[in-house]
Amino acid sequence: MSLQGKVAVVTGGGSGMGADIARKLVNSGAKVVINGRNSKKLSDVAKDIDPEGNNIACISGDIGKHETRQNIIDTALSSFNGLDILVNNAGIFFPKPFLEHTESDLEQYLNVLRGYFFLTQLAVKNMLNNRHSAIINIGSMWSLQGIAATPNSAAATAKGGVHALTRNLAIEFAHKNIRVNAIAPAVVETPLYDPIMTRQQLSTFKSFHPLGRNGVTNDISRAVLFLADEDSSGWITGVILPVDGGVTAGRH
Repeated sequence: MSLQGKVAVVTGGGSGMGADIARKLVNSGAKVVINGRNSKKLSDVAKDIDPEGNNIACISGDIGKHETRQNIIDTALSSFNGLDILVNNAGIFFPKPFLEHTESDLEQYLNVLRGYFFLTQLAVKNMLNNRHSAIINIGSMWSLQGIAATPNSAAATAKGGVHALTRNLAIEFAHKNIRVNAIAPAVVETPLYDPIMTRQQLSTFKSFHPLGRNGVTNDISRAVLFLADEDSSGWITGVILPVDGGVTAGRH
C-alpha cells in the first residue's frame, strides 16, 4: 500500500467510523491527526491506537470554527511535517419530518458542511506541492435517494452539498494530482445513532439493506483506505461511492 509515511487528518475521530478510520490508517503506516468536539474521547482513542503517541495527535473543537480548522492543519504540519490525506468524517444525525425542522436544525447541518468546505480549503493549500494527495468526504445514501420511512431532508441537503463539493474539487484540482472522492453510507452501526434509538431498534434496519445487515465501521474504513491509497485507486476521482449494502442499487 502507498499509505506508509503519509500524513492524514480525520475529523469526527472520537468514536465510530472516524476512530476506526484513524486506527486503520495508523496500522497502515500513516501518521494521523484526529479531531472531534470531545477532548477526552479523542485522547482515549489516540492512546488506544498508539499508546506511545508517536503516530497520532489530537485537536478538539468544532470544525465550523476557523480557529479549530487552522489548529488541525497547523498540528499536521508541525507534528508530522506535511499533509497528504484529509478525511472529512465529522457528522450529526437527527432525522425529522420536513415540516418539523427548525432553522436551528438546518444551521447545525450547514455548520458541519461549512467545516468540510473551509477545512478542505486549508488542506488543499498545503497539498498543492505534493506528488499525490487524497481527500475523502463522508456523504450520505439519503442524499442519493429519499427513503419514505426515514425523512431526512436537512441532513440530505447538507450531505448533497458534500457530494457537489466533491465533484467540483475533483475537476478543479485533478491537474495537481489531488484526488477528491466521497463515500455515501446507509445505516452503519455507530454511536451516531445512540441519541435517537436503541441498539435493538437499530437492528431492525437490517432488512432495509438488500445484503441483509447493517453496515459496520470496517465497511467504511476499508473504503476510505482504498480511496486514500494511490496504488489502489490512483485513477479514481470525483466518485460518490455508495457503501450501503445495496440500498441504492434499486427497489428492495
